[in-house]
Amino acid sequence: MILKQYIEDRVLDVLIKSDINNIEVVVDRTQNPEFGHYTTSTPFNLSKILKKSPYDIAREIAEKIQDPLALIDKIEIKGGFINFFLNTDAFHLVVEDILEKKERYGRFNEGQGKKVQVEFVSANPSGPLHVGNGRGGALGDVLANIFEWFGYNVEREFYVNDMGNQMNLLALSVEARMRELLGEDFEIPQEGYHGEYVKDIARSALEKFGNGIWNLSEEERLKELKEFAEETILSWQREDLALFGIRFDCWYRESTLHKNNTLGEALEILKSKGYTYERDGAIWFASTRFGDEKDRVLVKSDGSSTYFLADIAYHLDKYKRGFSHIIDIWGADHYGYVARMKASVEALGYDPDTFEPIIYQIVHLFRGGSAVRMSKRTGEMVSLRELLDEVGKDAARYFFVMRDPNSQLDFDIELAKSQSINNPVYYVQYAFARCCSLFKQAELKGIDIGRIDHCDLSCLQDPLERDIMMILEDFPDMLKNVFYNRAPHRLTAYLESLAKGFHSFYNSLRIIQENEDLMYARMALVSATRQVIKNGLDILGVSAPEKM
Repeated sequence: MILKQYIEDRVLDVLIKSDINNIEVVVDRTQNPEFGHYTTSTPFNLSKILKKSPYDIAREIAEKIQDPLALIDKIEIKGGFINFFLNTDAFHLVVEDILEKKERYGRFNEGQGKKVQVEFVSANPSGPLHVGNGRGGALGDVLANIFEWFGYNVEREFYVNDMGNQMNLLALSVEARMRELLGEDFEIPQEGYHGEYVKDIARSALEKFGNGIWNLSEEERLKELKEFAEETILSWQREDLALFGIRFDCWYRESTLHKNNTLGEALEILKSKGYTYERDGAIWFASTRFGDEKDRVLVKSDGSSTYFLADIAYHLDKYKRGFSHIIDIWGADHYGYVARMKASVEALGYDPDTFEPIIYQIVHLFRGGSAVRMSKRTGEMVSLRELLDEVGKDAARYFFVMRDPNSQLDFDIELAKSQSINNPVYYVQYAFARCCSLFKQAELKGIDIGRIDHCDLSCLQDPLERDIMMILEDFPDMLKNVFYNRAPHRLTAYLESLAKGFHSFYNSLRIIQENEDLMYARMALVSATRQVIKNGLDILGVSAPEKM
């Protein structure tokens, strides 16, 4: 990005000296090397203002561009585009920049410490996490990392849905399985939970409570079992997420909203603003006034509140906690919820643009080309823990974010497990390990690695070296793309491109050699490559092993 900024400054300098102000100069990397390394379409934006053709404006700008660092080899005009060809020495600045900034390379302070909350996973405490939760978890955690990389103060939150009928059904299901284990007649509620995990909870409940549980009234017994089952499942979820490399700053329970009467507070705000009305004994939110397709019930005719009112109250609480931006990571089944939640945020008096729901699509598991729909062990949906046990944290996190969240994800288990160049995470990690091995070799040969900080980079003239330096230059700009588009898959694509360039360089050129000037220059390039791969893997929450 140092080179891109240099070119932007050169064009901007010409405009300022020509008394042309308030024009944004946009410089992009060219897709075709025939058109140079960078290009700008600024002349097209100036055409109407100056009443000249883009070509004439481009020619006039090109003639006036000054190059104080002598980095530009030539400038060509194509139509109204100005194409810049840089000399190889220009890219040496990129290596110097990386070696100076190290883990700060690609970081920005755009957020300036503003508070951002990312709420993700938020699975019901009624069963183990599944692979869909895994995709949402990886997406949310990587986006949180990206926001931190851009200077925001990020809080990760898991919303515990500990209210509602699903928890009562869970308690009844556990009780039925307890009776089954005791050899008694039992009947699981039709809408209850039938998974094998319920038997595991039932066994633990019998060990904890003993026969005394049966001396309690039905109401007391179910209350004890509900609390026990909920905490058991939450402990499983915490363990799974820890194995997945995810930590939450806050586990926020829905019951807290009810205890604090936040639902009543939210309802009163909407009433006071005139956004509610009564019909058929229920209280409705006039969400169509904010673009929703229909109005929504907040309080039912029997006096009970809806889940929607609880969600409104929850987001009211988020804003009261001082977050300047709120991100919710939702599964595909929540797509219809976006408009109504945006409406409620605006109705509460907050900028709806500060509330950002991100939807991710479903995951399809494959093994050897065949779809995997059920766990071999349980005969049920494959859990996140089972997937982690088989492919590991690194592969799982990488695979979950290497496709656009808006696209369905085909997760190939065998590919994720393989130690081959066809496995993208292995391919990237192997590039990092190769970088480390070169430094280990140099150390064993008694080479003074400290000299790379002051070496002559002008030795780097090979096209393979230039290709890597060009990719390294793209890292900060690529991260901006990831940040603004909420697109972690572009980071994985970038790392694979960098790994490909490095593997070609490693396989084709001799790095540790007799020519010391060239050796130290190439080791500097290896060091810069290693640093950028490490930075990228850190954002993804994927390890960077020094040996493989």
